Amino acid sequence: MSKAESGDLATKFRRLIAREGSISLAQYMGESNANYYNTRDPLGNSGDFITAPEISQIFGELIGLWLADIWTRAGKPDPVHYVELGPGRGTLAADALRAAGRFGLNPQVYFVEGSQNLRALQRAAVPGVTHHDDLTTLPENAPILFVANEFFDALPIRQLVQTDGGWRERMVALDGETFVFVPGNVPMDAALPEEMRELDVGTVVETCPAASAICGEIADRLKRQGGAGLIIDYGYGRLEAGESLQALKTHEKVGFFDHPGEADLTAHVDFEMLGDVARQSGAHLLGVRDQGPWLADMGFDARSEALARQSPDKAEILARQRDRLIASDQMGTLFKVMGLTAPDWPEGAGFS
Repeated sequence: MSKAESGDLATKFRRLIAREGSISLAQYMGESNANYYNTRDPLGNSGDFITAPEISQIFGELIGLWLADIWTRAGKPDPVHYVELGPGRGTLAADALRAAGRFGLNPQVYFVEGSQNLRALQRAAVPGVTHHDDLTTLPENAPILFVANEFFDALPIRQLVQTDGGWRERMVALDGETFVFVPGNVPMDAALPEEMRELDVGTVVETCPAASAICGEIADRLKRQGGAGLIIDYGYGRLEAGESLQALKTHEKVGFFDHPGEADLTAHVDFEMLGDVARQSGAHLLGVRDQGPWLADMGFDARSEALARQSPDKAEILARQRDRLIASDQMGTLFKVMGLTAPDWPEGAGFS
């Protein structure tokens, strides 16, 4: 919805809660992010956050080379589809497709993107792209090479909280005019692994049914159509208790309830869950690695050094970009890379 259509999203939520009672965190987060992404370009120094493709062209280039390599070893199927979920400004795709094209990989390009504002930017970056609202309408006539970079972290989550009466879903309610979390009335103990059910009162565990559903659809398509792809995001190698929900505005963390529809709401991705869902849906899980070591193994430093030789005046900038993406105290450890393939496709580089 546009700003004009949404009016004041905070006012809308207050009226809804006053009329019908508390709402789920997933509804609050889903509607807030839908309004947020539909009304702005959130990326870059003038936006609210910056993603890896905007930091360095090498990031997208290495993804393109990874796709070209596995496609070549799979026998160069033709046609083949490049599918990106939440492609931002199209920067990653432009870099990846340029690099892949040097090895003969020139796929048909499809973006899964709901924001009309971002679609316009993406068409400028990748002419000829076809947009889809979701995965269900993508063509099924060829293998897919998919990428999802910082897509899953923005999907609406649920939070379960341990109370004196057992596990409950955290809901959003009002205290006067202020949004607050309250526990719901429905017991949720069965939604947690047995080993987590006896955690201390006040403990929060996050789940993301939307991520499970989307990963399952990706894996099912890989099983039926063939192909491979990468999920790259920040998150946990395995499910952990604790809150990771955050709001970002102008590159700073702000209160989660401070700016509904005007700040980017995200949470850590549970890669253990994504891997389990992918396997159960018929895909082959290559593995999950920290982003820094994976990029290093893919040749990041060699490419960075080559660019520095071409443009010596940019050597310092290139070094900072490298550290931002690879250093363990920046994005290198927090961000993970998951590889998936069709059951009969070859192994992908960087996961053995």
